[in-house]
Amino acid sequence: MDWKIELVAIPVSDVDRAKDFYTKIGFNADHDASPSPGVRFVQLTPPGSGCSICIGTGLTEAAPGSVEGMQMVVESAERAYEQLVAAGVEATPVKDEGWGLFTYFADPDGNKWAVQEMPKQW
Repeated sequence: MDWKIELVAIPVSDVDRAKDFYTKIGFNADHDASPSPGVRFVQLTPPGSGCSICIGTGLTEAAPGSVEGMQMVVESAERAYEQLVAAGVEATPVKDEGWGLFTYFADPDGNKWAVQEMPKQW
């Protein structure tokens, strides 16, 4: 039996600002709905990913900006860095961490992301 991670909640303080940020860096806005009073569900998916994130209201009690350790894998960390910077995102220059090349960034609330290019030998 497969167990697949499909959706990860990212707590944000301003749903529209966060949605704009994530779509600006290339995430697809899959859904934006308010199924009941006090609930807004926005699903966003990075290009090529089988897992999405959700932001909104009434979804999680986690504090905005409290997420650390989210990681995406890309073909080229340098191109990812350039795309982030071109979108106006403060990203770290690409760094060789020994287990891949990485660039790091945070969303407007401070939720922290890593972007990894896997080592060629893996």
